[in-house]
Amino acid sequence: MEWKGRRQSDNIEDRRGRAPRSGNPFGRGGNPFGRGGIKLPGGGMRRASGGGIKTIIILAVVFFVLKFMGIDPLQILAGGNPGASVGGQSSTQQVSPARQDEMTQFVATVLAETEDVWNGVMKSQGESYREPTLVLFSGSVQSACGNASAASGPFYCPGDEKVYIDLTFYDELAQRFKASGDFAQAYVLAHEVGHHVQNLIGVLPKFNQMRQSMSQTEQNRMSIRVELQADCFAGIWGHYTAQKGILERGDLEEALNAAQQIGDDTLQRRTQGYVVPESFNHGTSAQRKEWFARGFESGRLEACDTFNNPV
Repeated sequence: MEWKGRRQSDNIEDRRGRAPRSGNPFGRGGNPFGRGGIKLPGGGMRRASGGGIKTIIILAVVFFVLKFMGIDPLQILAGGNPGASVGGQSSTQQVSPARQDEMTQFVATVLAETEDVWNGVMKSQGESYREPTLVLFSGSVQSACGNASAASGPFYCPGDEKVYIDLTFYDELAQRFKASGDFAQAYVLAHEVGHHVQNLIGVLPKFNQMRQSMSQTEQNRMSIRVELQADCFAGIWGHYTAQKGILERGDLEEALNAAQQIGDDTLQRRTQGYVVPESFNHGTSAQRKEWFARGFESGRLEACDTFNNPV
């Protein structure tokens, strides 16, 4: 993808380096649908039960073990979140300043491209497009939807109309999930912007209203349809980006491979060795690839009706 030298969006809010606020980050399985997001499986900390002397002893042991390992527990308590773990080390520590700067320019450029596309698409529908803000954070972040950790992956919060991303996610996407390439990375951002479009046209508000009376199984089924539509909207962005002539050979395959790698079935098979279809809430690899391709090939909103067509 030939992105360098193109317009960069001003709708960027850089919160990297800020100490995270207190709260409960939503980890594995805890990222509610209203925030959208491409969720990656990850370990979550359970609240300790019990208390008293036993808790104090455990904390003391942990303190001295960390000190022995060369880790300052006081820095952690002060808010020095080490970030999402990649390869057993802090992913935020593995990214050089130069790499961070390049990735910042990249996402600002991709966001600008989504602005151009969706301003045009919405105008053709007789509507105006309210551009979202992209928040860059490290470790954890506070949004209008609550606290989130980097382990949750990128997400969209309809409460403040902002997309949130820890840029170290892209290294994890490439290294752990074998989905490398700049267009694969662009697809991730375009998917979250797709959730913003859904919010503007009323899809997210309607679902959040309906889910109150749904069972968990029904919520999962409807969530799949919303996520697949966001994939299709990402494909629409790809369609018009391709028309500008800035895509390179292999870019489409990068996006389709990313969709393949983050399908519910592929993620579950990779992490636990088996799949539980009833728990799917983003769609299978085949579904995600299909709906991205539909948007990419057609460039039409009508092609992304996942609610009145079989998925």
